[in-house]
Amino acid sequence: MTALTLSTAALPGLRADAIVIGVAKGTASPAGGPVVVPGAEAVDKAYDGRLADVLETLGASGAEGEVTKLPAPTGFKTPLVVAVGLGTQPEKDAAPDTEALRRAAGVAARALFGSRKAVFALPMTDAADAGAVAEGALLGAYSFDAYKNRDDDDGKDGKKDRKAPLAEAVLAGVKSRDKAFKAAVERATAVTEELNRARDLINTPPNDLDPEAFAAVAQAAAKEHGIKVQVLDEKALAKAGHGGILGVGAGSASGPRLVKLSYTSAKAKKHLAFVGKGITYDSGGISLKPAGHNETMKCDMSGAAAVFAAVVAAARLGLAVNVTGWLALAENMPSGSATRPGDVLRMYSGKTVEVLNTDAEGRLVLADALWAASEDKPDAIVDVATLTGAMVLALGNRTFGIMANDDTFRAAVLEAAEEVGEPAWPMPLPEHLRKGMDSATADIANMGERMGGGLVAGLFLREFVGEGITWAHLDIAGPAFNEGSPFGYTPKGGTGSAVRTLVRLAEQTAAGELG
Repeated sequence: MTALTLSTAALPGLRADAIVIGVAKGTASPAGGPVVVPGAEAVDKAYDGRLADVLETLGASGAEGEVTKLPAPTGFKTPLVVAVGLGTQPEKDAAPDTEALRRAAGVAARALFGSRKAVFALPMTDAADAGAVAEGALLGAYSFDAYKNRDDDDGKDGKKDRKAPLAEAVLAGVKSRDKAFKAAVERATAVTEELNRARDLINTPPNDLDPEAFAAVAQAAAKEHGIKVQVLDEKALAKAGHGGILGVGAGSASGPRLVKLSYTSAKAKKHLAFVGKGITYDSGGISLKPAGHNETMKCDMSGAAAVFAAVVAAARLGLAVNVTGWLALAENMPSGSATRPGDVLRMYSGKTVEVLNTDAEGRLVLADALWAASEDKPDAIVDVATLTGAMVLALGNRTFGIMANDDTFRAAVLEAAEEVGEPAWPMPLPEHLRKGMDSATADIANMGERMGGGLVAGLFLREFVGEGITWAHLDIAGPAFNEGSPFGYTPKGGTGSAVRTLVRLAEQTAAGELG
C-alpha cells in the first residue's frame, strides 16, 4: 500500500521524484488552451507565469485523464513536473469538484509507477478535497502482483523488471495537525485499504479463492478488527434449511458457506444489513455459459467482496451504527450432483423455487441471505451483486443499477453513490414483470421475461425481504470488473465497485442523515 504523508513545506524545497499539478481545459483563455489550477502557483511562478504556454506547446489541453511531463524549473529539488488534466471547469475560476480531483490523482499515481515519492500539489481548499486526492492517489497506485513472481526464461526474478506502484504520496499544503484534514486523510486511508483488499479478492484466481478460503479471509479480518463472525458450512446450512445456497453449490467439490459479520457500536441507534453475492466461480452450472463468457467469472463474488470491505471499513472508522454483513458464498459448477433445470429448491424462507436456469444462481444464494438478514430486523438492507447481463446492456460497463422497495431510500442510495463518485442509476420494479415468474410447480421460478431481465431479478429478490423492511438492490454487473484499459483511479480487473457507496450509507446513518 502506498504511504500517505502531509506537508506544508514550500514546493521548491521538497525532495521527491515528481510534483503533480492540475490543469483544466480552457474556458478561461481566449484560445481555449490549458489553464493551470490552484496548487501550482510556485511552479507557474518559476516558469515566469508562462507554465500554461509551455504545457500548450507540449500538446497539453487539460482534458480529463491527460498526462504531460516536463522538467521541473530551476530551483526545485524535484526533477519532474507531472501535469494531469482535470477536464473542463463548469465556470471560470471554479474549483474542480471532488470526483475530478479523485480521478486526476488516480491518473497521476498510475503514471508514476516506478517512482519512490511524488508530491501532489492539486487544489485542496478543504478537507473534502484532501480526502478525494488521498483516495485517488491510493486507489490509482493499486497493483495486483501476487501471481507475477516466477522466474523468467533468463533465470531472473520477473518482479524486478516490473515497475512497482508509487511508494509514497505527499499531499502538499495540508496541515498534519488540522483535525478536519487529518480525519479526512485517515478516512481515505481506511476506506481505500479495504477497497483494495476487495480488489485483491476479486482478482484472486478461483482455484485459490473458493468459498472456504473466502470465509477464512473474513474470519481473519474480523478477529483483527473486533468484528463478530459466524460461518455456516454445508452441515450447518443443511440443518438451517438454506436450500438456495446449497442448491447452487451442489455441483462443486468446494462446499458453500454463509458468513455473517457483525460490527456493533455502543453509540448506535440504527442497524444496517449488507448482503453480498459471493459466487467464487460461475460456470453457469448445467446451464453452462457459452465460450467466451467464462474467463472472468472469478469476479462473480464482487458483491460479497464489497460487503466484506464495507463492514471492515465501518469498524475501522468506528462509526456509530451497527452494520451486519452477509456473504453468500458458493461455487457454481456442473457435475453429477449439480442442481438441474427443472429442480425445485426449498429456500431458507420456506418458499419453493423452480430452477429454470442454473445460471441465474446469484438470486438463489442472495434469497437465503436476504431472509437471514431480515430475521435481525435491521432498519434497512442493501444487497450488492454482479447479478445480470441485462443491467450491463441497459447501463453499460461503468454504471450500476439501483432498485428498491422504497423510492425515498432508493434516492438516498443514489445520492450516496453520486457523492463518493460511483456512477449509478435508479431503476424501477415494474409489477407486471412479476407474473412471468409464476410457476406451475413451485411458489416462484428463478426466471421470468427475458426483456427487462435485470428488473425481473430485482423483483425475485424482493420476494425474500422481510415484511416492512426497507431494502435496496445494487446490480454492479457492469462496473465490478474492468476488462478494458485503466482509467482515472480504476485499474484493469477488479474495481471494488459499491464499497464507497456502502461506507457512505453507513456514515450517513450514523450521523442521523438517513431515516
